[in-house]
Formats: sequence, structure tokens, C-alpha cells
Amino acid sequence: MFSTLIKRRLTDNQVANIFINAIFDSVDKGFEEVALLINEDTAFSTSPNINKNNNREFGLIVIVGNLSYLESNFEADQTERVEKIIFEKLSKLYAIDISSFKKLIKEYQSFIARVNHPSKNWVYGMSKAIFYKYKLNEFQDEYFKRMQAPNPLFLKRMDEIMVNFIWNWDAFSKKFKL
Repeated sequence: MFSTLIKRRLTDNQVANIFINAIFDSVDKGFEEVALLINEDTAFSTSPNINKNNNREFGLIVIVGNLSYLESNFEADQTERVEKIIFEKLSKLYAIDISSFKKLIKEYQSFIARVNHPSKNWVYGMSKAIFYKYKLNEFQDEYFKRMQAPNPLFLKRMDEIMVNFIWNWDAFSKKFKL
């Protein structure tokens, strides 16, 4: 009983490590299933045949989406510290310098905001980003292909999938103290 009342205290570095490891683990384990679901989705007249190993775009979309939720769960100074550590670690993993990685993340944030406009729902934006980054328009039926817009049924199904790739800060905060 007392173990549930006493929260384990984590450093910013530990939070960043847990965050990065959880995201990479979910992308590595989950993208094969996501690719299969997209390839078999009835919204497409032909299968996009997304390779189960082609998860780079997906991973960046998941990272950007989760970073957007980071700001709403921490104080501004703490968000800044944790984000700095996350950028340092991810830039090493992506084998690029920090400023190039920050630029890449900003490009993805801008892209998601642009394709998602006027909505502010990040999950919906992530679903739309997947649609455009994987060039899924060319596999749609003629009506949606001409409109150059995703089939809303596909987006609804993608939203249901993408929710599973969003970090659960509420559960994390109940277990750990920062």
C-alpha cells in the first residue's frame, strides 16, 4: 500500500531516457502491424505495399507528436530541460548534429500543422502526416485521389491506431515524481 503512495523521483535525464526508449520500442514493435493495417485498408483501391521496415517517417511523426504533448504535462522550464536532453540523445541516434535534428523536428511540426489545419488535434495531424509522407493518395479510389485528400474513414481508423503511440503522461505522473 505504501509503495503506491511513495513515488520514485526521476532526474530529467532519466525521464528523457524512458521517453526515448518507450517511443523507439513502440515504433519498432508496432510499425509492422501499422504497415499491415494500412496495406489492407479498404480505403485503398490497390495496396500501398508499405514495407514493414520503412518506419523512418512513422518514427519521426510519433516523436513529433509526443513532443507536442510534453509541453502540456510539465512546467515550461522542466519541458525545456527534458527536451534539450531528448534532442541531444536523438540527434546521436539519428547520427546528425543537434541543430540539424532540431531543424528536422521543426520541419515535421510545421508539416503536421499545415496538413492538419485548422484542426489542433495532434493525433489527427499525425494520421494525416502518415497519409502524405507515405504518399497514400495514389492508392485511393478516383474520387479521393482527385480531391487529393485522405478518405475520412481511413483517417478515423488511423486515429484509433495512433492513439496507441502517444505517451501516457497521466500514468507516468502517478508512478513517478520529477
